Amino acid sequence: MSTPIRTTLVGSYPIPSWLRGAPSREGLTDATAVVLALQQRLGIDLSTDGEISRFDVDHPETNGMIEYFVRPLGGVRTEITRSDVARFAATEHLGFRAKPAGVVARAIDEGSLDLVAAYRAARELSPGPLKFTLTSPYMLARTLLDEHYGDLRALATAIADVLAEQVREIDAEVVQVDEANVPGRPQDGELAAEVINRVLDAVPGTPSVHLCFGNYGGQRVQSGRMATLVPFFAALRADHVVLEAARHDSDDLGHLRELDALRFGVGVIDVKDTQVEGADEVAKRIEQASGWLGGPERIDYVHPDCGFWILPRSIADAKIAALTAGRDLFLGR
Repeated sequence: MSTPIRTTLVGSYPIPSWLRGAPSREGLTDATAVVLALQQRLGIDLSTDGEISRFDVDHPETNGMIEYFVRPLGGVRTEITRSDVARFAATEHLGFRAKPAGVVARAIDEGSLDLVAAYRAARELSPGPLKFTLTSPYMLARTLLDEHYGDLRALATAIADVLAEQVREIDAEVVQVDEANVPGRPQDGELAAEVINRVLDAVPGTPSVHLCFGNYGGQRVQSGRMATLVPFFAALRADHVVLEAARHDSDDLGHLRELDALRFGVGVIDVKDTQVEGADEVAKRIEQASGWLGGPERIDYVHPDCGFWILPRSIADAKIAALTAGRDLFLGR
């Protein structure tokens, strides 16, 4: 009998110190195997690869959500000049970043980006069901200085088509598109959903979307409320949406109850707090979310609010254990 509410992670896991100190291809493989085995041991039903392969020793302060995807793309120049930074700063809707992740100099193509190889490497190491994550084309487009398309929709569509072509070959149980920009710019919700759907439609397995309000340095980056995002959610062709919920109030998340066509993943572990939750606290958060959304049958997954990359491994591991224990307590196990 399947578990009515399953556990999963959102994506990232803290980079092991030994890999950070001496990165190598062998070390990366070993680290991914450790992360997958850890999740299985702690009772996670749907594992991720921890996004370990996206770690860049030259940029250890990021978790590869942006640069990992845009730097390999054909048509994107990644040597950023002072004049590039000035032009980027002068573009009003891009003011959330100090400088661009790249400059679009010609038509986008896949270049050397190879998500299929990254997925297959994790698949070979995974002892059970696997989730594969990638960043939303809308979010990626907003980090770039566009000197070719001259239109955000055209740029985001070009990126979406590159991602979709690769996703067609990724037969993970769940493919999750991560979006952390549209909460701060809900007026772009229609555009964001349009290009995200191009990727979701290519998913062979179960398509999902993770939406959060940012998690850089343990801080909430984007402002906004769930009420303004209901049209965005309604337009998604996803099986379920993975929500940041541990820090949201009931009045906000309650607006999502009307989305009858969607199921939900609910964040019940706070990744912006180093205090480890108890099982009873996690169970209480699941119960609250059940009330907000109209019943436990609306919840497919419980998980952390966002990725674990900012936390020490010991705290992340304890929070994973609390997630499973709290889910089991809620289910009366």
